[in-house]
Amino acid sequence: MSFGSPFPDVEIPRTLLFDYLFGDIAGVEDEPALIDGATGAITTYRQLTGQILALAGGLTARGPGIGEVSGILCPNIPAFVTVFHGIMRSGGTATTINTLYTAHEIESQLSDSKATHLFTLSMFLPQADAAAAAVGMPAENVILIDGSADVLPGRTSLRSLLITGASPPELDLDPATHLAVLPYSSGTSGRAKGVMLTHRNLVANIAQGGPIIGVSHDDRVLAVLPFFHIYGMNVLMNGALHHKAPIITMPRFDLAEFLRIIAELKATYLYIAPPIAVALAKYPMVDQYDTSSIRIIFSGAAPLDQALGSAVAARLGCIVRQGYGMSEMSPVSHTIPENRDDIPLGTVGITLPNMECKIMDPATGEEIDLPASGVSAPGELWCKGPNVMVGYLANPEATAETLDADGFLHTGDVATVTSEGYVSIVDRVKELIKYKGYQVPPAELEAVLLTHPKIADAAVIGVLDDDHEEIPKAFVVLQAGVELTADEVMAYVAERVAPHKKVRRVEFIPVIPKSSAGKILRRELRTSPASA
Repeated sequence: MSFGSPFPDVEIPRTLLFDYLFGDIAGVEDEPALIDGATGAITTYRQLTGQILALAGGLTARGPGIGEVSGILCPNIPAFVTVFHGIMRSGGTATTINTLYTAHEIESQLSDSKATHLFTLSMFLPQADAAAAAVGMPAENVILIDGSADVLPGRTSLRSLLITGASPPELDLDPATHLAVLPYSSGTSGRAKGVMLTHRNLVANIAQGGPIIGVSHDDRVLAVLPFFHIYGMNVLMNGALHHKAPIITMPRFDLAEFLRIIAELKATYLYIAPPIAVALAKYPMVDQYDTSSIRIIFSGAAPLDQALGSAVAARLGCIVRQGYGMSEMSPVSHTIPENRDDIPLGTVGITLPNMECKIMDPATGEEIDLPASGVSAPGELWCKGPNVMVGYLANPEATAETLDADGFLHTGDVATVTSEGYVSIVDRVKELIKYKGYQVPPAELEAVLLTHPKIADAAVIGVLDDDHEEIPKAFVVLQAGVELTADEVMAYVAERVAPHKKVRRVEFIPVIPKSSAGKILRRELRTSPASA
């Protein structure tokens, strides 16, 4: 039996994202929309919307057409918001790129998304230029967000696009079909794929989360989670803009700076991932700062242990909640409401409005019944709703594997549900590793390992480190008669992938266990005594 939300369905406006967020700023025009955490500089709603419309006009005058894709390689700074919404207000689609990516990884995303422009900072130019050149993107289409373009010949600056005086285009687009963003996700397995999210998908998820997540106009939302990730993008950035809660930007996590910003700028609502919760619960430095402004901490991107969440709440005297989602759901499907202390923190809470879910037995394919009392048997969580993606870009096979004919997204996560509708994520059908909230596909690391001339075969799984965080571990089979150390293996991979994808443990074994069809038997690797 399928189950839904205890909340009534909400209305999903038929509108583009810009109009949904900024269509009515009367009364808040001169209030802060963005606060630069490093400097305290304020961008008001009047200034922000003016910049977005100016950029939309500049982009339209420059030539990117309706539906063309532009990449953003940029950390959390106020200008990110202008660029992100300026691209969409011009009728384009934004593909957001992890700032830790290597040139090869950036190239792959630009190529797959067919991006025609790339917005970035001068500090990322070496890898951005290399990637752009590899896909045939002209140097003038690599647009510098900071001021360096003024002194670099042949470069285009963001400022030059903001001062053209060109009017933004009149848009007549269907929010249900026009792509707003293309974040990249590995889905349930394999290499990263472009997740096609429409304006309606993003608007829907903000509307669905509104009655539950609890951000208000009186909050100050600290944005340390990256805007390039769907969690930071739509839950944090767009959600806060919708509720007219000022966003305090922070380009990267540093605990001392994080605590300073909370103390000095009086942040009230913190979106975090579990590694930050560990720091807040355990590090002595926390006691040196005034954290009394914190009202709610909301954790996502990876499971938050109930004991850890409770320790943070007790230490800081605030509410701690967690939720569940994935890029393919824009991203939230479940969360614990602000006012529901009765829902165990170890769960991911209840289903959002306008959604229907099922728990399916992965072995039999049969639906698992909702229990009359207690907890259901575990099974794969399937979700359906207006926030579910339209598919993977140019990948009908992967789309068909993940999104069925009835509109249910097969999450790849094993869940249980109680008779009250509380959902817990207990395992993963999929093989992805979640390192500090980032997705790490084992297949990608295995492919890198196999390029080493001394490695005959390899497999990668997630194991827990001493802090109970999941990390990538490689099992390596060496070529006959060669020598290779674990440090050499880790260094080899580290040179070829983003930092969060690095292999962090290595075990040498004589053979990789595989099925008769050649599939790696990861379960056997996980039960190996050395994998603990």
